[in-house]
Amino acid sequence: MASDEEDDYMNMTFGEEPKAVTETSLQRRQRLKREGEIKGRVKSKAELAAEEREAREEALSKSMLEGAQAKKSKGFNMMAKMGFKGGALGSKDNADALLEPLRPEMKDGRAGIGLDSDRKRKLDEAAKDQQKKLKVDEEEFRDRVRKEREQARHERMAHGAMKVCERMDEEKQQLEAGELGGDDETTTKKKKRTLSTRPLKSIPVVWRGLVRRREEAERDRRMKYDLEQSSTTRLPEYEDDLEDADDKEAMGKTPTTYALVEDLDEEDPELDEFDALEPSEKLRRLVEFLRNEYNYCFWCKFTYPDAAMEGCPGLTEEDHD
Repeated sequence: MASDEEDDYMNMTFGEEPKAVTETSLQRRQRLKREGEIKGRVKSKAELAAEEREAREEALSKSMLEGAQAKKSKGFNMMAKMGFKGGALGSKDNADALLEPLRPEMKDGRAGIGLDSDRKRKLDEAAKDQQKKLKVDEEEFRDRVRKEREQARHERMAHGAMKVCERMDEEKQQLEAGELGGDDETTTKKKKRTLSTRPLKSIPVVWRGLVRRREEAERDRRMKYDLEQSSTTRLPEYEDDLEDADDKEAMGKTPTTYALVEDLDEEDPELDEFDALEPSEKLRRLVEFLRNEYNYCFWCKFTYPDAAMEGCPGLTEEDHD
């Protein structure tokens, strides 16, 4: 009886050789078709130029003094017969001597020789001019921004000086009304009086624009309000015969009236001339007007007792620094 460790030669199987991958006729036709399309495709100008550039770079990267390139070169063979074995030509002490032939430079365009250098020179000059211009423009921009900020600051200060002039004028009129012997009710009415009843030409030109612009804004607001009220439909309201004027005013039934300035629509060349001035000049005239008319220093924010204004450093802002 055969042992279990003995090989069973009757039932032994041997590994089969791998079958070669066979190509079907359909696959072969498709492969040949693809190869034919690749071979028959006409290359574009860009692809031909790229291939030409790659071939040129590959040829230029190889040394002309070594290997098969040197054996094929007639010039190198002639120099070798004369004793040339490599290295730099000319003086041995010349450290800048060339060890390789000059590298050819291919021209892409059809322009003449020297045009590229002339173009490069012009481009360099244009770049330098542009750099100088940018530097000048930067300085001009900074100066312009600085000037605009200073003008805006003077404009705000001039507007504040106009408000001071208006306040001083109202206080002066209230003081005159009190000196004329008016009672408390009259004084209160004087305090509530607005400049809308005063002709614009009677206001000094240095702060007349403040009142004019405020009156024009109020007129536009009233016109817009009246237009909106007229365009909306209102329901009929109940009329109570027992209501007096105070009740109607409390209920908001009395129409509000606004008295416009008499000469608001008239031309004012004097004001136009003043508005055309620089903000700094407007501020200077306002400061002088406050000093001459009310003994008030716009920079000190103080009203002095007399025209001498003793203790005030001066007329300008720099004097108060």
